[in-house]
Amino acid sequence: MSANGIMKSLTPPDIQAMKGGEPIVCLTAYTTPIARLMDEHCELVLVGDSLGVVVHGLPSTVGVTMEMMIMHARAVRRGLTRPLMVVDLPFGAYESGPEQAFENAARLMTEGRAGAVKLEGGRVQAETIRFLTERGIPVMAHIGLLPQAINTVGGYKVQGRGDAAKDVLADAKAVAEAGAFAVVLEKVTASIAEKITDAIDIPTIGIGASPKCDGQILVTDDMLGLFEDFQPKFVKRYGNWAVAGREAISSYASDVRARRFPGPEHLFGDQAPGAKKTKN
Repeated sequence: MSANGIMKSLTPPDIQAMKGGEPIVCLTAYTTPIARLMDEHCELVLVGDSLGVVVHGLPSTVGVTMEMMIMHARAVRRGLTRPLMVVDLPFGAYESGPEQAFENAARLMTEGRAGAVKLEGGRVQAETIRFLTERGIPVMAHIGLLPQAINTVGGYKVQGRGDAAKDVLADAKAVAEAGAFAVVLEKVTASIAEKITDAIDIPTIGIGASPKCDGQILVTDDMLGLFEDFQPKFVKRYGNWAVAGREAISSYASDVRARRFPGPEHLFGDQAPGAKKTKN
């Protein structure tokens, strides 16, 4: 709470200071109403490029644009007061180099009102992370499974098994040294997630990683059971909104066809409530 009584949003340094403490609660959001639901419960809310799949019906996150990210970021910002809002840099918005990344990250900060940005990649993106943070743009890194690179890795495979473990660990150390304030570990083995959490001084945010990470994140539509196309192993469904919504829509359709809706309580009379009746 600030001196003028207005709720103060958490900042990247606030999140980084939670390293090793109470687990950081993170979820994705794409709309104002959903953001409002999680506002009092989360420390970090991610406007993820997963919106391309769960909101827009795309086959992957690769088709998400900057304009889509900015539009959804604006919507989510209207529903948040306390959590740090992080916004994904979409595919093609930063891979050309630090200057391209800065231009697009600045748009997310100014037009989308992001509190920080997230980008995928470990050692290969360390230079870009350093470039952005040195110029005032906080960065959350993302290593392990990289959904934007799904066309090159050949599927949503577990990362960090066998000899690959040292590469994931090296990626984590590289992004931490480059200045990231936190790092998402996606679909990596529990053992490498725990080693990374112990090895770096920034919070690890797990999604299909380990309960020993400094925080956890899920795609909200997965967690609520609203997205039914598939359910990753690492998702626990805390609700069944798709079933409830389908039942509600079915009831509405039945009422309309039977002329049960709208009922008298939903209609408007010729005179305002309390008005004196006129004589003919």
